[in-house]
Amino acid sequence: MADGGIYTTEIVPDAANARVFRDALGRFATGVTVVTIMGPDGPMGFTANSFASLSLDPALVLWSPAKASQRYPFFVAARHYAIHVLGQHQAELPARLSRGGLGFEGLDWQVNAEGVPTLAGALARFDCAQHATHDGGDHLIIVGQVLRLALEEGEPLVFAKGRFGGFAG
Repeated sequence: MADGGIYTTEIVPDAANARVFRDALGRFATGVTVVTIMGPDGPMGFTANSFASLSLDPALVLWSPAKASQRYPFFVAARHYAIHVLGQHQAELPARLSRGGLGFEGLDWQVNAEGVPTLAGALARFDCAQHATHDGGDHLIIVGQVLRLALEEGEPLVFAKGRFGGFAG
């Protein structure tokens, strides 16, 4: 690459160079979200950076859970869920809500009108009803209709190159 990058030729992504594909995707900084549902044994969370806006009219957003996740069946079956856009002050939440983390223990949360657990302090929260799903390879694309939203001030948590951090303009 003329700009001093690592790769000097174009690469066709396949199983043999999956790490290169992941490295290329990591160059795109994303926000960090936590999706919550009420599971069979209580509140459940799923960290996702695959969140995107889809439509303003109707108000639709999407996110994509990995099919290999142990929590996948619960999130696919959920008719309602909440997507929380995390702030820098919530950098501990992704690890907390991952496999083996503390989960909701000790967190400040409430239940919304649809019975979904919602977390305090998110920069934005979208309370959604599942609108559609679409196959996306090793992920499922879940489209949600936004029923209501909430906003707070703060700096966004960002994920890039395998790390969490902040935005420096």
